[in-house]
Amino acid sequence: MNPHHHCLFIGGKWVTPASEERITVLDASTEDVLGSVPNGSEKDMDAAVAAAREAFDDPDGWAAWEPARRADALYRLAEALERRAEAITRIVSAQNGMTISLSEQVEGALPTVLLRYYADLIRDDTGEEVRDGMLGAPVHVRREPLGVVAAIVPWNAPQLLSATKYAPGLAAGCTFVLKPSPETVLDAVLFAEAVEEAGLPPGVVNVVPAGREVGAYLVSHPGVDKVAFTGSTGAGRQIGAACGTLLRPVTLELGGKSAAVILDDVDLDSAIAEPFFQATLLANGQACFASTRVLAPRSRYDEVVDAVSSLVGGLTVGSPLDPTTQIGPMATARQRDRVEGFIRQGRTEGARLVVGGSRPDFEKGFFVTPTVFADVNNAQVIAREEIFGPVLSVIAYTDEDDAVRIANDSEYGLGGSVWTDDDERGMRVARRMQTGTVGLNHYTVDPAAPFGGIKASGLGREFGPEALRNYQQVKSIYR
Repeated sequence: MNPHHHCLFIGGKWVTPASEERITVLDASTEDVLGSVPNGSEKDMDAAVAAAREAFDDPDGWAAWEPARRADALYRLAEALERRAEAITRIVSAQNGMTISLSEQVEGALPTVLLRYYADLIRDDTGEEVRDGMLGAPVHVRREPLGVVAAIVPWNAPQLLSATKYAPGLAAGCTFVLKPSPETVLDAVLFAEAVEEAGLPPGVVNVVPAGREVGAYLVSHPGVDKVAFTGSTGAGRQIGAACGTLLRPVTLELGGKSAAVILDDVDLDSAIAEPFFQATLLANGQACFASTRVLAPRSRYDEVVDAVSSLVGGLTVGSPLDPTTQIGPMATARQRDRVEGFIRQGRTEGARLVVGGSRPDFEKGFFVTPTVFADVNNAQVIAREEIFGPVLSVIAYTDEDDAVRIANDSEYGLGGSVWTDDDERGMRVARRMQTGTVGLNHYTVDPAAPFGGIKASGLGREFGPEALRNYQQVKSIYR
């Protein structure tokens, strides 16, 4: 076992945890023990926040470095992560069931892309502009780092979702306490090793795996200046409430129940293919932006149901480490049970099960066969709540206005997609959808563009130059 699995990375060192409690992680496809790490306590969080605070307050430290110097350090971190990319992708896939082909892109490559993107963004940025004041004197407007950031990330894409926070935050000059989810902690050790190798100053990045209670303690810690969270809407509401009381800046990237609007002019043979699979069932359906509500025109409803069912029914289910696998297991037994509970709910409510609805014939693993329900009403539970698994609901609409109405009839607003042979018509529908992001004939998040949601899908944006502003505060100096 990696000796670092017995320590926490705090203050630039591998330190003995305050308690002997450990987090044990299972292989999602075999249910075998993959490994374990210390379970961080409140005392460990105190130490991590203190280290981050000291690093940020150092007058010659990270926040005071010239942007180009910070940019060089981010490039070194990207290189250190690249050297661990294969190990990271394999351990992430084993832990949460993400297919290895996807993990190589999302967990292995994208974090390094983000680090270099934000490094390049700040390299020549002075962080200050001079404006002509209205009172006859110039005004200096400065963008300064917010301070110590508590970054809390989920299990479905742990390395990417960590990078969406630390890449712009480190570029801005902030310091970090990263709390990985208990379900995916082994990859966090590899990330901490990369931070150490890159030579970031002690305390700039601290990594403390822990459960929800210790995470709540971190959110409200007096030494924290900002919280960045990705996870469920329920947890996000609690974090938002705590930060509201403390008047503490917070970014919340939460759940979704996105709509894939299939317009009546579409060529189904070309549309319902690999891009549609990526938009609806990426990461085994364990993606917050997934378009799991499939809106089909009544005039072609049966055609759409057949096309979607044929695609989903033909997906290869198996080990996430097999490059040919398209659908792997759920991350945990609890998540599998949750998905199966929604499938039972769909049957109870009268939806028609067309494909799936059971477990594949494997001896072990947290697998659920990819599932399609037809004759779903948008008021039913399976159309309202985030299932976070490979379950699609096909909902009928009458015309374009009705499709937009149904798409917007959700408490969420994170993702969405439009499928059409008429780009201008697709853009018209996309503009009317009440959501933070929309894909036209595909759905692929672009790191150069802001990503985030409205309504119950969260607050703030990640990716793009907009994310950098999440970690900066503005100061005006009147000359």
